[in-house]
Amino acid sequence: MYWNRHEMNGWDWFAMSAGSVLIWVLLITVAVLLFRTLNRTSEPSHGDSAERLLAERFARGEIDEEEYWRRMSVLRADGVGLPKT
Repeated sequence: MYWNRHEMNGWDWFAMSAGSVLIWVLLITVAVLLFRTLNRTSEPSHGDSAERLLAERFARGEIDEEEYWRRMSVLRADGVGLPKT
């Protein structure tokens, strides 16, 4: 039901257009955020992830046993000898 003389002036068209754009932006933003939330993988803790990555590289044959144990000892050394950032 129209309350403004059954016609739309320039400001009415502008308000309707801006409202439509805002609704679409809101719907797309909600869809993207929902998609990102549902597809997020669980992130392991920092200490476990480095050791797990190293074990995976060793299992794939990217590094040999000597390099695996050398890097594992550096990871477990509680930061001794590592450069400070």
